Amino acid sequence: MSYKPDFRYDAGPTGCGELIMNLFLTMKKMDKCQMIEVISYDPGAREDLPAWCRMQQHRLIERRDFGKTSHYYIEKG
Repeated sequence: MSYKPDFRYDAGPTGCGELIMNLFLTMKKMDKCQMIEVISYDPGAREDLPAWCRMQQHRLIERRDFGKTSHYYIEKG
């Protein structure tokens, strides 16, 4: 399936604490039901981002892994 995110955030090798804070600030500017693609090289994000989405009532639509890089498609709740 192909997605057309409204926003894209390339977190690069940023650790999860900083990644989550930057994502939180970016999503505050978004409207409900808009989608963001988050790109992360941090393996810890594979557990942290889904948990954060559940706590914030956002919907993690899909995670795609390309080697050490993960792409997360998140719909704002």
